[in-house]
Amino acid sequence: MTLEEKVAQLGSVGPEVLLNDQGEICFDKAQAAIPHGIGQITRMAGASDLAPDKAAKAANAIQQFLEQHTRLKIPALLHEECLSGLMAKEATAFPQAIGLACTWNPDLIRKMTGEIQKQMLAIGARLGLSPVLDLARDLRWGRVEETFGEDPYLAAAVAAAYAEGLQKPELRRGVLATLKHFVGHSFSEGGRNHAPVHVSPRELREVWLFPYEAAVKEADVRVVMS
Repeated sequence: MTLEEKVAQLGSVGPEVLLNDQGEICFDKAQAAIPHGIGQITRMAGASDLAPDKAAKAANAIQQFLEQHTRLKIPALLHEECLSGLMAKEATAFPQAIGLACTWNPDLIRKMTGEIQKQMLAIGARLGLSPVLDLARDLRWGRVEETFGEDPYLAAAVAAAYAEGLQKPELRRGVLATLKHFVGHSFSEGGRNHAPVHVSPRELREVWLFPYEAAVKEADVRVVMS
């Protein structure tokens, strides 16, 4: 691989730099934006106003471009937000994560994410940017509703079920789950979204890292936000 090809695999682009006003791939735009390939396509459906069938056609056209017009022919990984359902036009909206945790029902959550998986696969998306494993220990933090609550054990159980539903029956035929955002991220100074976190090494391991460890071991999750 050339340096340019390696760098391209580390990056991503949105649909706006590849598609025309009709939601179809524009060869000239694609040739200018991804001549060496690209690692990921950012929210083909969620960042556009495309209906599912149009999003699927656009995704297929982009993959075809990469196969036919780049040297290495590496397909792109399409990712979408799916915290409370696929965040895209005409997709099903489910309760926020804090509400899901209130069910105390991993089996139900596994079934829900199985439905999310079907909708993502239908548009060519194979990477879901969920579940969130931040813990809600400071209500000043403005993203509490994205979490599974304050308890690391509950968050671990729900997150593992969430990931299993997305990834079943195996990774090659499912949607990759992503553990996020960052360990201790939600317990930041002053409740700000990006600020220092002050926890002891023991608390870091026993509380904040525990849901991540459980999701990796129990659900075989392969992707962690970094």
